[in-house]
Amino acid sequence: MTDESTGQPKRTTLPMASPAAATNGGAAGLPNQPIPGVKHIIAVGAGKGGVGKTTVSVNLAIALSTSGARVGIIDGDVYGPNIPIMLGIDSQLESDGKKIIPAEKYGIQVVSMGFLTDANAPIIWRGPMLHGVVRQFFQDVRWGELDYLVVDMPPGTGDVALSLSQTVPVSGAIVVTTPQNVSLSDSRRAVGMYRKLNVPTLGVIENMSFYVCPDCSCESDLFGKGGGERVADELNVPFLGQLPLYAPIRVGGDTGVPIVTAEPESAASKAFLRVATRTAEEVSTAGFRSPEATQEPA
Repeated sequence: MTDESTGQPKRTTLPMASPAAATNGGAAGLPNQPIPGVKHIIAVGAGKGGVGKTTVSVNLAIALSTSGARVGIIDGDVYGPNIPIMLGIDSQLESDGKKIIPAEKYGIQVVSMGFLTDANAPIIWRGPMLHGVVRQFFQDVRWGELDYLVVDMPPGTGDVALSLSQTVPVSGAIVVTTPQNVSLSDSRRAVGMYRKLNVPTLGVIENMSFYVCPDCSCESDLFGKGGGERVADELNVPFLGQLPLYAPIRVGGDTGVPIVTAEPESAASKAFLRVATRTAEEVSTAGFRSPEATQEPA
């Protein structure tokens, strides 16, 4: 549904609670507000589109949940909110009269712009409107007790990352890349952006690292080899692991049954579980690192 006066997607109007008192620590000295009950906020970003960032976000969230953690996910990719499709959720968000109640699937809580607009309506918003919806997804949702709140970021280095750093304290960011040089170049920019925003880089994930032929089991490096690990080493950030190019991962995203749920014993699912374990390890130590520890070598 669109607003006839502006041509913009209409947003479902729900009662909102007053924001909590601000605390210091936002980017450039601006205040941000911790979310009561949420222990860690993890941003999952990428320097460019097309690297499978949202697929990684969804499967990472489910993998963390299967390890026993309480997990939520925010679809912060406001211009392309695909998480409801990847989780097979076709519903509207509800309210308890004060706050938005997140949807739930596969044991994780979910909020997305995709729940609030028509599927075919483009979202053409500038900075202030983006900042408003980002703040709303954090402060006006009844998240409850969570160990991890995963935020699927838009690709690139734009307004949403700035709004995120100014709205809530972020435990760290993950940068998703593919092995080829075109993606690696933009991944360097993404790591640089998080550094400027004082958000620790938890590490780099290399997606679509290799393809295994289902007939002969031969491994092919379609997009190059080892680029993600090299750029992580170059930028002095952890390398969280490789994920394969595997057709059922794509099928799972299209059908709403992510690979970690659909094929829990597959090599691809186990790769996501290893990445989730590494992520949890990095989150647990990120607060103890000195700011210089993850700075790019001179």
